[in-house]
Amino acid sequence: MPPELRAAAGLLERRWTMATIYACSSGATRFNEFRQSLPGVSPTTLSERLEQLEAAGIVERQLVPGRPPHTEYALTDRGRRLAAAVAGLLAH
Repeated sequence: MPPELRAAAGLLERRWTMATIYACSSGATRFNEFRQSLPGVSPTTLSERLEQLEAAGIVERQLVPGRPPHTEYALTDRGRRLAAAVAGLLAH
């Protein structure tokens, strides 16, 4: 198995990863929006998944200035392609 495929499978098989990608593709951008979209996920696990997805180039994290400043997450091009594949699994 190619190392890239092994790495992708390792990331996607972790609990809450595909659900986090789906939530992001469905409009969740802030941490608490993800929490509302993913009942049962702990804050620690969600934070870890978002960090892992950012490191893999699937989501990007942006600090938004304001009072108070906040963080928003969005799918990258790679993430949108992956989200389309995840959505395709729902059709079958």
